[in-house]
Amino acid sequence: MLKTVLKTATRSQTISGCSAIRHSSSSTSAMAYKQLHRHAKRPPLPTVETPTWDANTAVSSILYDTPAPSKQPKHQHVLNCLVQNEPGVLSRISGTLAARGFNIDSLVVCNTEVKDLSRMTIVLQGQDSIIEQARRQIEDLVPVYAVLNYTNSQMVKRELVLARISLLGSEYFQDLLLNHHHDETNDSLISKIRKEKYHPSNLLPSEVHRMKHQHLNDITNLAKNFGGKIVDISETNCIVELAAKPTRISAFIKLLEPFGVLECTRSGMMALPRTPLKTSHEEAEEDNESLISEIVDISQLPPG
Repeated sequence: MLKTVLKTATRSQTISGCSAIRHSSSSTSAMAYKQLHRHAKRPPLPTVETPTWDANTAVSSILYDTPAPSKQPKHQHVLNCLVQNEPGVLSRISGTLAARGFNIDSLVVCNTEVKDLSRMTIVLQGQDSIIEQARRQIEDLVPVYAVLNYTNSQMVKRELVLARISLLGSEYFQDLLLNHHHDETNDSLISKIRKEKYHPSNLLPSEVHRMKHQHLNDITNLAKNFGGKIVDISETNCIVELAAKPTRISAFIKLLEPFGVLECTRSGMMALPRTPLKTSHEEAEEDNESLISEIVDISQLPPG
């Protein structure tokens, strides 16, 4: 009788110990659950009859469930592509962008100091999500190493412009433009412009010479203020060179328009990201401090 009691007590202690272990260990509990429910019968799945729709109802449902087009505004994006220096890479990348309906604002490509490696800078307008999809699609091309998005980065932008400017004044430039448009209605305007007081045909040679030098002096001073220079001078025009940010170049060309811009060519934007002076850890600490200062008003704390 005593042996039976001892065996029962020992078995109960073993079971309680196993249950304690089973409750304390997640893996053991999972094994025990599988052992208990291995041979259990699962309830049958509910059956749902497939509805029979006609074409009008299906189209209405599709139109109702289709999300509205994104109203996210478009802005300028700068993509920097590292590609292999081989024929056909430019056409494949531009074809990928054209297939998505992008109009490339500027594209600059040239080989680098590393053999068989070229760098391509693409500037285009679009929404963030669509640009990201296009970036990933370009990056999946075989000759493309990587595509970097510099849009939200602090970067140095540069663009080169060469412009041929007239030295004979705006009257001669307007006469030149109307003369190139072969239209009978422009004859009266041409004759009217050629009767202007400051048209070169109505000035003495010495006055024309002084006018050209005065215009050249004004264009030179304007170019120096923008950081540009005169690279060529002829009898009737001069060529100006300027390397600056795209917005600065646009402003410079706008100021040259009264003199008469005969020709203008722009290289397209090149960009490189700036090196941050602070590490990511220091920037994170500053962000945390600013967040704490927004939550807690330091002026209300006691001194010390």
